[in-house]
Amino acid sequence: MTVPLRAVARRFPGIETMEGAGVRLRRMFGNRQVPLFDPYLLLDDFGSSNPEDYLAGFPWHPHRGIETVTYMLEGEVAHGDTLGNSGTIGPGDVQWMTAGSGIIHQEMPRRSDGRLSGFQLWVNLPAKEKMAQPAYRGLSGAEIPSVPLEHGGSVRVIAGTFDRVAGPVRGLSVDPTYLDIRLPSHESIELGTPRGHTAFAQVVSGSGAFDTTSGPPARPGETLLYGPGERARIASADEPLRFLWVTGRPLGEPVAWYGPIVMNRPEELREAARELQNGQFIHHRAPILEE
Repeated sequence: MTVPLRAVARRFPGIETMEGAGVRLRRMFGNRQVPLFDPYLLLDDFGSSNPEDYLAGFPWHPHRGIETVTYMLEGEVAHGDTLGNSGTIGPGDVQWMTAGSGIIHQEMPRRSDGRLSGFQLWVNLPAKEKMAQPAYRGLSGAEIPSVPLEHGGSVRVIAGTFDRVAGPVRGLSVDPTYLDIRLPSHESIELGTPRGHTAFAQVVSGSGAFDTTSGPPARPGETLLYGPGERARIASADEPLRFLWVTGRPLGEPVAWYGPIVMNRPEELREAARELQNGQFIHHRAPILEE
């Protein structure tokens, strides 16, 4: 029996925008795309060689009802929060933060002599977990396994599995897969995907064919959302290809979203706003750290 291949259903070039205190970035998808990427809410691609584009950073701001996943490719971001957590996210590192019931934090890029770049992905939490205790998974690059490919290239496994190698992020309700894949020129890879799960690819560098159709090659900075199926085939072109591969189980729940807070009902957003105003936003004071 032939397992059906996924085809690319939509392509997103992203939109230049400014966030935080004045950080220039490209928003690949966001609240206008709900529920296309369910359980994922937002993907930002940030990067610049000009410190003026990022040094203003993301000063203190709240989150509730989601997880934020910051993956640094180049440069460093310092972070801290009202629960007492702090640290630095460097090249190859990942911070997988569960905001849960509420956290107030800041993310401040550090000046770099070269380029600062990375991605931030927002993952929706199911209704039953939106008010859970906040948690951090701070992962150094050395903690993320890399699987070599037969004809060159590699797959870093942040979440999910590849070739029976499991990533360090596990036990989440949306069953995420998050891979960083590098292919040499003129090579291909086939990726199995759970039936019914959302799947998308984010091109980091190079170009390639992301399905078997005759569409133009995907280029850096493009997001490709897949249709139904159980596997995808991706091939590099005349240069090496690097892309992120993300899948997850859709929640199928209503989304009420305002700024950095994502709940299920508008009244929950109003309650969060009241709590922020009254100094009652933080429900859990003890820092929850997961290594």
